[in-house]
Amino acid sequence: MKPRTRSASILMTALGGLSILGLTGCGAGVASAQPPSSSAGSVTIENCGRTVVVPETPTAVVGLHPSQTELLLRLGLADRLVGQAQATAQALPADVAALAADVPVLGADSPPNREALLAVEPDFVYSPTTYEFTAEQGFASIEQLQEAGVAAYVATGGCFERRMEGTVDDLFIDLENLGTIFDVEDKAESLIDESKADLAVVDAAVEQVDDKLRVAQIYVDGTSLTAVGAGIEYDILRRAGADNVFSPEDAAFGDFFAAEITPESLAAESPDALVFAVTDPAHEAATRAYLTATFPDMPAVRDDRLIAISTADTFPGTLGNISVVHQIAQALYPDAFA
Repeated sequence: MKPRTRSASILMTALGGLSILGLTGCGAGVASAQPPSSSAGSVTIENCGRTVVVPETPTAVVGLHPSQTELLLRLGLADRLVGQAQATAQALPADVAALAADVPVLGADSPPNREALLAVEPDFVYSPTTYEFTAEQGFASIEQLQEAGVAAYVATGGCFERRMEGTVDDLFIDLENLGTIFDVEDKAESLIDESKADLAVVDAAVEQVDDKLRVAQIYVDGTSLTAVGAGIEYDILRRAGADNVFSPEDAAFGDFFAAEITPESLAAESPDALVFAVTDPAHEAATRAYLTATFPDMPAVRDDRLIAISTADTFPGTLGNISVVHQIAQALYPDAFA
């Protein structure tokens, strides 16, 4: 496999990746699953190896990616949003898009710079990964936000060290924390229950499958081909009942969840199905055309098991982590869901 190149940089945003520069953006500790504590209206949580104190219920909130904005909307917090970021990078789901129609967009296709973020005077920001707090990129760092009195929360699966081994269940830690922070525990618990019920349906369905399909998860940018083999993306395929072609045990994924590969190396694996993340319909069409033309004899192409998923569903800390498990499992094993 080739070393990280341009496709890996694209994956930082397209697949919710981490940046090497992210080490300076957040504490490097693994996120704690300890429950939040509260005292006299103040909430204290452990997040990315650091203690976050939220002195009072936030009223001016920014979602630093559509995935995070969506979750805040589904928690009933539309009236508290003062900004949304990377809004043109991925559209919000149709059923909640109208709720954010009047929310200012800060940074259309990238995280907002420090000045733009602080200009809306937030008291809480929610990010999918530590990348969004990289000062070297011009973004507000965790320390700069703290100095401005802004509480910064990173999705559990997006904390720097956790990013390589995150799981779908990490979302439940985020929902519990956000429920306490915003005093919407009942709504958060309802979303947790619904998500666990959906996963239980998938578990029951794939348990019936004797022969698991070999599945590779990839990302295509023009003619650059990247394999995904660790992190939440890997766990999503595992929960969907796939036999992962690429895994965290592979040397190529020793320190990064994605690696650029050659078409020949993918063809040699001969996967039964290909899962690929896309940003919009045009990207999906281009990826399908590339895969069909490049791998006409591959079982995944020959048997039409090309499964497109939204990049937004792979970002840590979003309900899409749950729904995409169901989507992939049903595409792989339709008879099990009949």
